Amino acid sequence: MRCAVLSLVWAVALPACVGAVHGMYAFGQPELFQRRRSCKAIPNNLQLCHDIEYAEMRLPNLLGHETMNEVLQQAASWIPLVQKRCHPDTRKFLCSLFAPVCLDDLDEPIQPCRSLCESVKRGCAPVMAAFGYPWPEMLDCERFPLDNDLCIPPAGVGFAPATREVPRVCDACKEKAEDDNEIVDNLCKNDFALKMKVKEISYMNGDTKIVPETKSKTIYKMNGVTERDLRKTVLWLKDGLQCVCDEMSDINATYLVMGQKQDGNLVITSLKRWQRGQREFKRISRSIRKLQC
Repeated sequence: MRCAVLSLVWAVALPACVGAVHGMYAFGQPELFQRRRSCKAIPNNLQLCHDIEYAEMRLPNLLGHETMNEVLQQAASWIPLVQKRCHPDTRKFLCSLFAPVCLDDLDEPIQPCRSLCESVKRGCAPVMAAFGYPWPEMLDCERFPLDNDLCIPPAGVGFAPATREVPRVCDACKEKAEDDNEIVDNLCKNDFALKMKVKEISYMNGDTKIVPETKSKTIYKMNGVTERDLRKTVLWLKDGLQCVCDEMSDINATYLVMGQKQDGNLVITSLKRWQRGQREFKRISRSIRKLQC
């Protein structure tokens, strides 16, 4: 499983994502890094580190990624952690590793200060632990230098600003108050409606790819979807890396998902966490049983 499988149901695949740091720069051996380093412009599509206060990054970076494609793929996996806002300096810390600042007159890499790592760990490790996964060993804060003039400190005194803007909620995940007629109308506008649990979440080209647990699926509607589609159901949340879906914060939850078939893909237009016994879902169940489009 690729490290790109990280979401805030990201805990589904966190162990695979920890592999992103397996090639981490050998702290204490800067001569190895100096011989190979080169400055590269930070690309606009490096969304994790978009619009930070420096323009060039080192390759290889402090996680051992040697190509920009590798950086882009692995960095995308951590965007949901930043969106979780577990600490205001999460983005600064991650970017200091994925896109370390590159200065022409400085050969030695600028690492995050140990205090920055410890501060972010205090805020974000409990979020990761809530899903049953520890802080990655390769991000052990003891690996980073004590605060000095050549490391990036916490509290906004560095190169990468904290993320303060509230992330956009994905359209499919926005709460909508609907009566029975509107629920039926919404069902009729869509090509499929599933009640399901999530098996796996990953990212591809900025979209969120969702694989349901096969045994958990209850199919309410499949219009224009073949048996083959049904056997290999993969759902897509368009531009999932550009927005948040707090509805999908519990890997053990059951969801009602509706959507349309677009260019051969099953695209989600509505997603609700299914809560047994809740009045809204009793109404939805009644509406589905008497569905006539």
